[in-house]
Order: sequence, then C-alpha cells, then structure tokens
Amino acid sequence: MAHIYSKEVMDLFMNPKNMGEIENPSGLGKVGNPVCGDVMWIYLQVNEETDIIEDIKVKTFGCVAAIATSSKTTEMAKGKTVTEAYKITKKQVADDLGGLPKQKMHCSNLAVDALQRAIINYLEKTGRSVEEID
Repeated sequence: MAHIYSKEVMDLFMNPKNMGEIENPSGLGKVGNPVCGDVMWIYLQVNEETDIIEDIKVKTFGCVAAIATSSKTTEMAKGKTVTEAYKITKKQVADDLGGLPKQKMHCSNLAVDALQRAIINYLEKTGRSVEEID
C-alpha cells in the first residue's frame, strides 16, 4: 500500500534539519516503536537561566514519516522555553507537515514523546518536575 506524503514531509525527509547528537546534553529523550521498528533520540541544550532550548538535535532510525516528524518537531521546539516546547502536540506536528497518512500518525507521536522525555530528563537534572512547568 502506497503512502501519499505532502511536499513538506518529503522535503524534510530528503533534507532533514537538526540531525545529530549533542555531547553532554541538558536533556535526552529516547523512544521507540517495537511494531514498526522506528527509534529516535532527541538531545537538548537548554539555557538554565532562561529555560530556552538553544540547540536541539535528533537521531532517527525509521521511515519517511519518522524522519520528517522528528525534524519538524526539533524545528518547532528550538528557541522556545521548555514549557512552550512541552506543549507541542502531535496534531500540531502533523498539521505543520501538511498532514500524514492515518497509518503513519504514530510517527508524529514518537517525535513529540521523545521531545517530552528529553524535557523531563532536563527538568529532573535541574531538580524540577513536569508539574512545575505544566
């Protein structure tokens, strides 16, 4: 069964943004989907005084949608505070990409979940919890 991807999805698949790793990240989130085999890591560099995500990188092993959504999620989060970034939704990511095939929506879930885990990891390192920013 063929998937029809938007131009935005294909652009980010062919030219992904923010790929790579950050050495000694402020926060790190890893997620995987055992059904489809997609795995991603999101690395954050956060300014502790302002809570602004100054740098964000992603390492994704997965399908077209997984690579595009992880790239889009990093673009949406960079420059935001951890509070703002934590509130990015799966629907916002999919909508910003011009939509995803229904059977690929789980890919946008992975990217947002990885971002949220990275933010939670950062908060734990700074002695805070997600309830304090939610």
